[in-house]
Amino acid sequence: MPPPPSFGAALPIKASPEVLRFLALRRSTSAVTLTEPAPEPNQLADLLRLAARVPDHGKLTPWRFIVLLGADKAAFAARLEAISSGRGDILQTGKLAKLKTPPLAVAVISTPKVAAIPEWEQVLSAGAVCSALVQAAIAMGFGANWITDWYSYDSQATTALGLETGERVAGFVLIGTPREPPLERERPSPPDLVTYWKP
Repeated sequence: MPPPPSFGAALPIKASPEVLRFLALRRSTSAVTLTEPAPEPNQLADLLRLAARVPDHGKLTPWRFIVLLGADKAAFAARLEAISSGRGDILQTGKLAKLKTPPLAVAVISTPKVAAIPEWEQVLSAGAVCSALVQAAIAMGFGANWITDWYSYDSQATTALGLETGERVAGFVLIGTPREPPLERERPSPPDLVTYWKP
């Protein structure tokens, strides 16, 4: 992978058929089919660097990462399990397999700043980080899945994760090695979704 370009360096736009082919065939992997190995530390650093190259109006960096790995991820999942079982909510407890199974989870946290840039644009930038991280992980040869689930919205869960006032979980990006190749799913038909504005 190329090193980060220097500030102000020219970055010519070039056609990239390989990228187009990748996007045409890109497919998320079911979280419960993700296993070891996870990205090595240097690979994870590259993935986060790539994910941070998203559109960011005002250069506010309105997001941050929380990495959950190994025993620490298991401890966080156990804390979520305690929260849901303490409420007698078996359904929520059962949903934790998506988080517990993959070897690596990266929580992308939306951190809107007080600025002239609308908060909505800052939140969209955090969503773009999630998408870029998924695509970068798949391009690196791993499987990845972007989820939210109840623990992205539950106040006790987000407190356990370490969120501060005004922060929200944009998504948990789960990464590992697929046990089996993902199967293509039904896709929308773009012509059915497009209108052309006319005066």
